[in-house]
Amino acid sequence: MQLTLTFIILAVTILLFTTNRLRADLVAVMALLSFVILNILTPAEALAGFSNSVVIMIAGLFVVGAGILRTGLAGMAGNLLLKWSGDNELRLFILLLVIVAIVGAFMSNTGTVALMLPIVVSIAISIKVSPSKFLMPLSYIASMSGLMTLIASPTNLIASQTLVDHGFEKLGFFTITPIGIIATITVIIYLVLVRNVLLPNEDNRSQSSAGYKLSPKKIAKEYDLHDKLFRVVVSEHSTISEQKLADLKLPATYHIYIMKIKHGAVQEGLNLRPMTYQELAGPNSVIHVGDELYVQGFADDVARFAHDFALTVQPFEDHAKELVTKKIGVAEVLLTPQSRLIKESVSKIGFREKYNLNILGINRKGDYLLKNMADQKLRFGDAILVQGTWDEIELLSRETHDVVVVGQPRELAGAIAANGKAPIAGIIMLLMIGLMVFEVFDAVIAVLIGAVLMIITGCLRNMDDAYSKMNFESIVLVAAMLPMATALEKTGGMTILAEGIISLLGDFGSYGVLMGIYLLTVVFGQFVSNTATAVLFSPIAITAALAMDANPYTFMIGVATAASMAFATPIASPTNSLVLTAGGYKFMDFVKVGVPLQVIMFIVMMITVPLLFPF
Repeated sequence: MQLTLTFIILAVTILLFTTNRLRADLVAVMALLSFVILNILTPAEALAGFSNSVVIMIAGLFVVGAGILRTGLAGMAGNLLLKWSGDNELRLFILLLVIVAIVGAFMSNTGTVALMLPIVVSIAISIKVSPSKFLMPLSYIASMSGLMTLIASPTNLIASQTLVDHGFEKLGFFTITPIGIIATITVIIYLVLVRNVLLPNEDNRSQSSAGYKLSPKKIAKEYDLHDKLFRVVVSEHSTISEQKLADLKLPATYHIYIMKIKHGAVQEGLNLRPMTYQELAGPNSVIHVGDELYVQGFADDVARFAHDFALTVQPFEDHAKELVTKKIGVAEVLLTPQSRLIKESVSKIGFREKYNLNILGINRKGDYLLKNMADQKLRFGDAILVQGTWDEIELLSRETHDVVVVGQPRELAGAIAANGKAPIAGIIMLLMIGLMVFEVFDAVIAVLIGAVLMIITGCLRNMDDAYSKMNFESIVLVAAMLPMATALEKTGGMTILAEGIISLLGDFGSYGVLMGIYLLTVVFGQFVSNTATAVLFSPIAITAALAMDANPYTFMIGVATAASMAFATPIASPTNSLVLTAGGYKFMDFVKVGVPLQVIMFIVMMITVPLLFPF
């Protein structure tokens, strides 16, 4: 009974995946719950996927990939590839796939996709092509790269260990490499031929666009701030020293606004203020000798202010650069229709006190109001330019009643914070790859080390930034689908089918049985992880080989090869799940591209495997 229910759940899951009416992760969780409710799996068995090292590794690789993208390393690598390929998109396509195959020969296919994904997306956007045209090929070639070396895929290691368990020599590091080279070349040729026919290429599929970003230069230009920002130095003779901004009432008296204060290292009696630091200007900010005040206002107002307090006005070297730093940023804010700020003057709403942000300007239907802002009454439709710490801007973005923050301040803040750290991200990536290749730690630990280093070195701003970069749809999808293999094994479903294939095709000799095991492995490998598929079919394959007095290496390499052919569904491999959301693919996209490729690879492998490893 449980066997029948297991196959019914599997069939319904496949049907729901195919119709694409429900999100893939929701379908996977529904299947998981069905196994528990019907007592096929225990809760512990059902939830085991969420603690699986593959799932943890995927989550960590999202963080590493985000650091590579955020620091600009992905863009640099993409520019280098573009330089090598010139203006030829076909050459770029082939070069990209070859590089993925080489990288994937020495690390897991999941790790390869996660590391290359931000680079590929960056390249696609730079040449104004939908990432969906590149990401599915990326996943396919990463799967094929698993056949390049012994360590490139768990399926190879499982096949090798099964041979050892039955008294045979383990596979060598490059034993399977000829198969991998042939498979990779075949897939590249196929993808080149169908890339403009079967691969989706719709701009609206890409979900990797960073969205609207209000860059500092754009702000300075739109609000005409280039001649309204000044740097004022507090000298020893200035009468403004040791006074609070609140007591000076500068907006009311001079119509100017202090945006930030750069405090300098100054001798104060026997004490020395040891370091220069910046402070967002506020009512309680105290001005000291040696400070630099960053002032916004009209030139004549600033000149009058400087004259009255014996200050020195110095020109800005870069207006836009001073608007945004790693800690302080700007954002545009819109008033909602129900906003309590409408019809209230800037001076009365207490924006600074309530949100800890300064108002720099008001955009009213294309007119930029910068003078006498304190007296301006806000209207619905106004866009307000505010400045403050990035943390305060992010807090404001969670406000839903009075204001709406335009764009993605977290993205801009992260990009500013990670500026110049591409070499650090590169070192972290190489360190992680080295730890994985030389097996210093388990792959999941190497990835977590890389993820943590991305955060503590500032390639990502903080843990919140890291969590925001995780694609939880892919993570939940993989975690929920892994226990399906447990259900199939527990109910005896795979064993029954495998023995049936052997019984049915035994009369055709070793070649017929190899074909049957290969096909069964491929079919189940589209819905169960390649690792689980290899674990289940390796013992069956070697038992069949010994029973027929055939070469066990032929059968074991056949299983390892078949388990890597994860093309026809987005759940066939974690790599497919990774690109599913990033490329905006549908279930049927994988079917259209993957099924013909499966047929081609079946023919190629059934010729190649017995030829290189005779029965």
